[in-house]
Amino acid sequence: MRGGRIFLPAMRAIQRSISVQFDLRVFFTDRVFDPSNLLLQSILTESRAPSPALVVMDEGLVQSQPTLPGAIENYFAAFPGRLQLACAPLVIEGGERAKTSYFHVSEIHSRIEKHAIDRHAFVVGVGGGALLDVAGLAAATAHRGVRLVRVPTTVLAQNDAGVGVKNGINAFDKKNFIGVFAPPRAVINDFSLLSTLGERDKRAGYSEAVKVALIRDREFFAELQRDAGALARFDPGAMRPMIHRCAELHVNHIADSGDPFETGSARPLDFGHWAAHKLEQLSAFCLRHGEAVAIGIALDAVYSRNIGWLEPAACDQILRLLESLGFDLFANELDYLDDGQQPAILNGLEDFRQHLGGELTVTMLREIGRGEEVHAINLPKMAGALAELRQRHQSTARRIVAARA
Repeated sequence: MRGGRIFLPAMRAIQRSISVQFDLRVFFTDRVFDPSNLLLQSILTESRAPSPALVVMDEGLVQSQPTLPGAIENYFAAFPGRLQLACAPLVIEGGERAKTSYFHVSEIHSRIEKHAIDRHAFVVGVGGGALLDVAGLAAATAHRGVRLVRVPTTVLAQNDAGVGVKNGINAFDKKNFIGVFAPPRAVINDFSLLSTLGERDKRAGYSEAVKVALIRDREFFAELQRDAGALARFDPGAMRPMIHRCAELHVNHIADSGDPFETGSARPLDFGHWAAHKLEQLSAFCLRHGEAVAIGIALDAVYSRNIGWLEPAACDQILRLLESLGFDLFANELDYLDDGQQPAILNGLEDFRQHLGGELTVTMLREIGRGEEVHAINLPKMAGALAELRQRHQSTARRIVAARA
């Protein structure tokens, strides 16, 4: 110390750039667990054989397809010396409730440890997006990374949630607060696994297709408009290409955006999601994710028009498409007030800002097929959008009542 000043020694630093390449592969097939279908066997034996695997299944899926666990066991038994099933498939709770605690992640961890699933073995998640999140988080954090294969079994998981690189669970009343970025070894979209889905779960996946079309692909939006009737009837001939194109657009963004692990303060593919995530929470997750996204899309489309960006005719096309696909564009939770007597849904903006660790950055629409980021929200105009959706909902309800009278 000299004259009250502290002198530190010169600092030295070592700096290197580290590049890691991931291959994100999404396969499309039918009857993945039929022994004549060699796709899963080829993926599991790419690096070694026999290849141990722990299969984690969605309880709701097993209830709707009770023979599926046995079919999976028979599939592994059909390849002796090639495949090795660590134990009978582990069946756990699916849906958003599965993501409300760390319990199921720990349950999978215990099976990984018990059955000696190492970093060159596999966890195979079979189920909807929430189940895949739980299984993916467990796989990514055991041994600092066990190989993961996802087999999505809902429309939303096949065209969005299951084809990405995120795995997470909810905590502190925030969606996906705990999680990791960990690309799966492979994703297998088996169209035949969608056959027992209820209409509500089939429809829920459509909103993600509308979302990505609105911000990325005007032609895809036109295709959705053209096929809206067939999609509303759940025609496989319309659903399959919709799922394929939607998944492709999501994967293209992950690969080409330059920020696959979201190190910045923006999530361009989350158009409509700031409200959707809050709506799910306010509804105690009674609203499906896709249903909440449809409302979020409608809200942000009307807001984009209100601030002078989106043409009124384009906004009307968006609302009509969502309605023709069978979505309600309003939920009672939009009227909930927080402790300050303000619309509770608006707290979703702050949740989004905190989740991204930077300034508020959400996507709004300039036109169909082109989104643009904004960093502030005009609250009176957003309140106007909320009021318009409420009025539209009430008018629709009155028409229905009059038609039945």
